[in-house]
Amino acid sequence: MTLPGRPLRVAMLAPIAWRVPPRHYGPWERVVSLLTEELVRQGAQVTLFATADSLTAAALSATAPHGYEERPDASGAGPDGAALDVKVEEALHLGSLFRQAGQFDVIHNHADFLPLSYAALVGTPMLTTIHGFSGPGILPAYRAAPGNTFVSISDSDRHPDLTYAATIHHGLDLSELTFNPRGGPHLIFFGRMHPDKGAADAIRIARATGRRLLLAGIIQDHAYFEREVRPHLGADVQYLGSVGPAERDRLLGGALALLHPIHFDEPFGLSMTEAMACGTPVIAYRRGSVPEVVGADGGYVIPEGNEAAAVRAVHAAVTFDRSGARARVERLFTARRMARQYLREYHHLLDRLADTQGSRPAAPRQLTRSQVTS
Repeated sequence: MTLPGRPLRVAMLAPIAWRVPPRHYGPWERVVSLLTEELVRQGAQVTLFATADSLTAAALSATAPHGYEERPDASGAGPDGAALDVKVEEALHLGSLFRQAGQFDVIHNHADFLPLSYAALVGTPMLTTIHGFSGPGILPAYRAAPGNTFVSISDSDRHPDLTYAATIHHGLDLSELTFNPRGGPHLIFFGRMHPDKGAADAIRIARATGRRLLLAGIIQDHAYFEREVRPHLGADVQYLGSVGPAERDRLLGGALALLHPIHFDEPFGLSMTEAMACGTPVIAYRRGSVPEVVGADGGYVIPEGNEAAAVRAVHAAVTFDRSGARARVERLFTARRMARQYLREYHHLLDRLADTQGSRPAAPRQLTRSQVTS
């Protein structure tokens, strides 16, 4: 559908766990930022619904002052000093967007399943990017929303019970990631400190190669970190905490390889594309999206748990063609490509709505206050 005489108006709904873009951790928020800024560059009129401290070239609409995961006091506080529940903050965030729904052509939901329950109450069509499933318990919310449009972030992350309009891989702003043709001698692990991500496996692999390992990421499972990671820290294994974009560029580009020995079905894995953008090969277990993202030119995909194969891959990485990894990202994983694919899906969504109604969609209606708060 061609909108007469004006740009496409997009409501971009971000989660409010972290700022957009995140200061360090926050993969969903990072993708929202990359997409929002590129859509603005490509001429869309975007309003970003995110935390008030978010940074964007789009219009910003906010109810939460900052991300609830970034508060020093986990309970938070409202204007009257009373503690705010996270679900209350999310309800206020969603209510603000859906009260304004009539101002937009498309709502793009990155905030998981909860907005699906509001979508049928407004005329503005909604596209939902499914960034991954926290567990089977949330699937009923998706099954109960057959009129919604779903986009997967990898072919491997598609659930058989759902119908998808497209798979759109995440894209990067390559100006933020410097190609390093030489790399360095150390290895790097970049991810949550959690059994799923395999930090303990990375330590064993690195030690078997005799190479220094740098670990970066938030501590999500404290018991796992204390049991499996902390006892091994020292000169050859260092934990750097959760690092921001500038340090991420330096660390990834200066590594011989990124170790990604995961034990879960990775929905996408931004750190893999970021490493490849720097020229650093990925050494990862074959789970979820890993073969799809890494391919044959981005690193080494090995059977899960095969640490001997991972050690051999580290030795092979010395002669790896780092330019091939960068070229793969330039071809498949740029923010520009991601934004163009989403723009196409927005217009397909509007075309389908026009076909269903037999004409151009009527002006979207807005929720009343009673509908939002009931």
